[in-house]
Amino acid sequence: MDAVEQAGAGAGAGTGAVRRNSVRGQILDALRSALVGGELTPGEVYSAPVLGERFGVSATPVREAMQQLASEGAVEVVPNRGFRVVERGARELAELAEVRALIEVPVMLRLARTVPAARWAGLLPLAEATVAAAARGDLARYAEADRAFHGAVLSLSGNRQLVQVADDLHRRAQWAAVGGAGVGWRGDPVADAGEHVALLEALIAQDLGVVPGLVGGHFGGA
Repeated sequence: MDAVEQAGAGAGAGTGAVRRNSVRGQILDALRSALVGGELTPGEVYSAPVLGERFGVSATPVREAMQQLASEGAVEVVPNRGFRVVERGARELAELAEVRALIEVPVMLRLARTVPAARWAGLLPLAEATVAAAARGDLARYAEADRAFHGAVLSLSGNRQLVQVADDLHRRAQWAAVGGAGVGWRGDPVADAGEHVALLEALIAQDLGVVPGLVGGHFGGA
């Protein structure tokens, strides 16, 4: 069962008890998974009514979810037709990677010098979740776990605006995973996830000499 079918089953169960916002949220989650998993094709136009039929819901919550995805840069509105899945070129991906590195690398290096080892140890389950998803080849789950890990690291800065901006950039880079081409994590989630664990292990051991290389390497190929 694909992400769209799963959401349709969830939305159809106990429909009377499920609020509209809850249905929209379920569909939004399923659409995100379908995008990252390649079920929705770059360049293709999808109408809300047709997707609504696949979900087993009306077009309204699908349209609302698609509007949210449009604001995130995953799709674009095509008047009187629906929503087109965005195609990203190599240059745009490189620009997103550069901006992410400019924001995240200095913050991570500063946090490496100020955050105690115990706080870093608390992030190990998040890093391990990326490893597990990558090992299963579950790109949709990996995308969420990857963003959760980076968000948790940046949240240690206490700067909510930073976390929000970085998360938006991260998600936009991940949409390139649609269709399996030019994925935002360099095409090798297993290696990317391994770098999360290696970085945390160095931070927990307070081996600050190797941290800059690990952080730079992680973003250098992003």
